[in-house]
Amino acid sequence: MPLLAWKPEYELGIPDVDHEHRELFDLINELHASLFEPESLTTVPGFLGELFSRISSHFALEERLMRDGRYAEFPAHKSDHERLLDEIRDLMDDFEDGGYVDLGRFAVALEQWFSVHFSTHDAALHRWSASSG
Repeated sequence: MPLLAWKPEYELGIPDVDHEHRELFDLINELHASLFEPESLTTVPGFLGELFSRISSHFALEERLMRDGRYAEFPAHKSDHERLLDEIRDLMDDFEDGGYVDLGRFAVALEQWFSVHFSTHDAALHRWSASSG
């Protein structure tokens, strides 16, 4: 069973952003599934790096759209993006340093972050996009 399930209410109505959101869900679900494989200690660092890279790129797209559209909630939305990236960076550092990392707990935290982010920041962005488009 996937960790994250796509819901129609997650759609922003911005095709590029919606497509990337779905791709990120797939990547996170793949990472979550890999946590239960015996070789997870060797595969997880690559997944985390890929996740960080893809999320960073996606956030850059969203932030460009918000900045270009002079979206009033841009600073708060960007701050939430930076918070998630910091958490992923910290996890990557902990994993690389050989410290104990509870990847299962991280997966649940990711799911919660996405659920809250979509229902707050992205929902507001969707409303703004629909009214300004």
